Amino acid sequence: MSPTPHKKRFSVIRDPVHGDLYLTHEELRLLDTREMQRLRGVRQLGTAYLVYPGALHTRFDHSLGTLHCAARMIEALNLSYELNPVGCLRVPEEEARVIRLAALLHDVTHIPFGHNIEDQGGMFRRHDSAQRFAHALGPGTEAGDLLAELGLRREVLAVLAEGQGSENDPPVSVPPYWHQIISETISADNLDYLARDAYFTGLKLAVDDRVTSYFRIERESGNLFIDLAKHDLLREDILSEIVRLLEARYYFSERVYYHHAKVAAGALVARAVELALGAGAISEEDLYSETDASILDTLVDRVQGAPETVRRRVNKLVDDFRGRRLYKRACVFPRYENESVQSQLVGRFFSHEGAAARAAAEERIADLVRFSSGQAVDVIVYCPAQRMQLKEARIQVRWPGVPEVAPLSTFADRVPRLADLERSYRDLWKFYVFADTAEPELLARVRDAAREEFSEATNAYDIS
Repeated sequence: MSPTPHKKRFSVIRDPVHGDLYLTHEELRLLDTREMQRLRGVRQLGTAYLVYPGALHTRFDHSLGTLHCAARMIEALNLSYELNPVGCLRVPEEEARVIRLAALLHDVTHIPFGHNIEDQGGMFRRHDSAQRFAHALGPGTEAGDLLAELGLRREVLAVLAEGQGSENDPPVSVPPYWHQIISETISADNLDYLARDAYFTGLKLAVDDRVTSYFRIERESGNLFIDLAKHDLLREDILSEIVRLLEARYYFSERVYYHHAKVAAGALVARAVELALGAGAISEEDLYSETDASILDTLVDRVQGAPETVRRRVNKLVDDFRGRRLYKRACVFPRYENESVQSQLVGRFFSHEGAAARAAAEERIADLVRFSSGQAVDVIVYCPAQRMQLKEARIQVRWPGVPEVAPLSTFADRVPRLADLERSYRDLWKFYVFADTAEPELLARVRDAAREEFSEATNAYDIS
């Protein structure tokens, strides 16, 4: 009698960043669903490839990397438990199964150029809302039906939406560490994207994933935390590693995520979507199945029946984006010059309710320029993010002499580098006035009109 052939538990995929990635057959089936395959056409860094030509990696690649980092974290957590189980938890295999599937799916709701579109004035619900996940993984979707077949749909949704429920999917209670391993703190998500973004932008930055070996799970609360205490002393080496990761996040925010040319390119797409949305040519749901390439065709096709002014402007914005004819900066209003009026500016122009005020301001600036120069210029007032926050500083830590686990930011006064980082990160906030001209004289007229329009704010950009 011949022996029963051994069935492989994992299959291997080769990744340029992490090397061999091991996926279960359930995960491979999920990877082959329509919803996951769409992510091959959604770039991880959106418009950054117009600045860093190598930044063509996708949310599909990143999803695989996040699964890998989550698996590494789970292994490290279980090893830490074996070494010292007092007051801590391990991750059982059935829980690991859910967390791994959620890690693979964590970006399934991302639309093309999503941060540009979602963060500008809150046009759409955030990609990580319970409603968006319920839609992407609902009945009738390939990924949702597969999760239902596996009997894990509700648990995976609970992890991805962090316990929030939607109308058709009441919340399910899961331990906090299930989603903390994937997001929120120093996590599988940012451990992968920092390493991946460095690799594909060509920026020389080493991310040491050894930090995963410092994680533990608090038995009482179910929170993921990093133990900074040993024999009642501060583990400076671990703290330095955490701060180094936060510095890497800041470095990429400054150099890549909020690079002015990337912001200008994102502003073109965001404005085209906003115009099409305002004209009723598209809806939020229309964009859920799009890729970076198809969204541009969809915008052009859908506005054909829109008013002439909308159709002409959307066509121009898409053409300019495709030709990398980026609008130029006329004014830049950074937080470090405008801290006292930041909240006022955000509420007035960059909240969901501020779209009309923003459009009116753009029109007044363009009118002033036209009256003074006789030339028509298109103006975009754009803010990449309503606020900047170093969210990773919320990571839970155990500090020597402090009985309860608490967010790292609680101890900012004891970690000067952390306080400096938080301040520097907040100061990355700025809003721009862009114009579709490279003529210095015309840009100067836009600048002057914008400074008059936003008289309460201080411009820090010198056109010359």
